[in-house]
Amino acid sequence: MQEMKPIKEGKVREIYDNGDSLIMVATDRISCFDVILNNVVTRKGTVLTQMSKFWFNMTKDILPNHMISTDVKDMPEFFQQEKFDGNSMMCRKLKMLPLECIVRGYITGSGWASYKENGTVCGIRLPEGLKESDKLPEPIYTPSTKAEIGDHDENISYEQSIDHLEKYYPGKGKEYAEKLKDYTIALYKKCAEYALSKGIIIADTKFEFGLDENGNITLGDEMLTPDSSRFWPADGYEPGHSQPSFDKQFARDWLKTNPDNNWTLPQEIVDKTIEKYLQGYEMLTGEKLA
Repeated sequence: MQEMKPIKEGKVREIYDNGDSLIMVATDRISCFDVILNNVVTRKGTVLTQMSKFWFNMTKDILPNHMISTDVKDMPEFFQQEKFDGNSMMCRKLKMLPLECIVRGYITGSGWASYKENGTVCGIRLPEGLKESDKLPEPIYTPSTKAEIGDHDENISYEQSIDHLEKYYPGKGKEYAEKLKDYTIALYKKCAEYALSKGIIIADTKFEFGLDENGNITLGDEMLTPDSSRFWPADGYEPGHSQPSFDKQFARDWLKTNPDNNWTLPQEIVDKTIEKYLQGYEMLTGEKLA
């Protein structure tokens, strides 16, 4: 069996070159506040991959995505090991666009902090009198630049996103910015409506897009996972305070209230975190994770 080494390692994902495709492996690492924690969360990588697969299949009618297969039998022999089964995805190669496409349907997190300060989120003025966790009148698009590991993404306005894309794709900045905004809102609306029917509020999420070999915008990376989204239980939703969640907000909250944490979670918090991930997956897909 030929040993394969990742060509790129992110905070959570490892990417392998497979000739005319890539293989993305979602590890059990967990990152909070752009830092990789010292813990591993067993089965987390499988939840991320299978959740993305579910949403990619659901949204093919809006635009194509990069997924080819999540079956390791379709991959080189190296990936037919237990540690890759379920958490690996073979993908089309894309030229990734240099933006994180963030959409917010509810006001929370850094958006809430900004709103309290000056009534805006990422430069977008919102109605007066909103409470924490309120649903916004319409979802808002708040892109950010993509940072390397250890750096922080920078929130930018829609207008700045045009200029940012124009630097990389002269003459295409406005066209790409418009399409990314439209796709981001369309994907969010369809999936948020579905999730609500299953008892989950998608408060916010981020998408990443790339160009295929013909220059067509294609959905890449991960999609609507607990790592890239805030999922709240619809049952008991009540604006005016933070909400319980099915995502890593649980781990973030513990770190914030325990500042001398050395970036290490207690096992009890690790166990509760994967429990939340699995509960969210089962509610959304109607299936237990194999």
